[in-house]
Amino acid sequence: MAVAKTTICLWYDKDAESAARFYAQTFSDSAVHAVHRAPADYPSGKAGDVLTVEFTVAGIPCLGLNGGPAFTHSEAFSFQIATDDQEETDRYWTAIVGNGGQESACGWCKDRWGISWQITPRVLTDALAAGGDEAKRAFEAMMGMTKIDVAAIEAARRG
Repeated sequence: MAVAKTTICLWYDKDAESAARFYAQTFSDSAVHAVHRAPADYPSGKAGDVLTVEFTVAGIPCLGLNGGPAFTHSEAFSFQIATDDQEETDRYWTAIVGNGGQESACGWCKDRWGISWQITPRVLTDALAAGGDEAKRAFEAMMGMTKIDVAAIEAARRG
């Protein structure tokens, strides 16, 4: 498989392959396509080590680069996953947080590699898009949450 014209490159220390395999198991429309090994020694690895991994996450083409410890991830980049209900929200949240990740606020969490995820039920984005008092109530409810509670957002939206 050829690398897509536009690809998100994610920098890892040494575990791009394990991250890509986790994403492929966790998210629909995700897969590991290719694992490429370094043809020679490089600053953070040796010839034969996994250098790059081509994969998709929820249909988004990605390249995992085992670049070493020089750079780390921040919340300035995140994947946003739209969910249809509480069950799907819980499944993704539990997969990420339960696999060495950590909870944050307002539907954000980090996986064990430091990548940020927004697990966002569609009911929340719909409420915010509605505007007015409905959006304000839903937004205020969200501000007190870690994982988004679909029923609480629906109740806030109704007033």
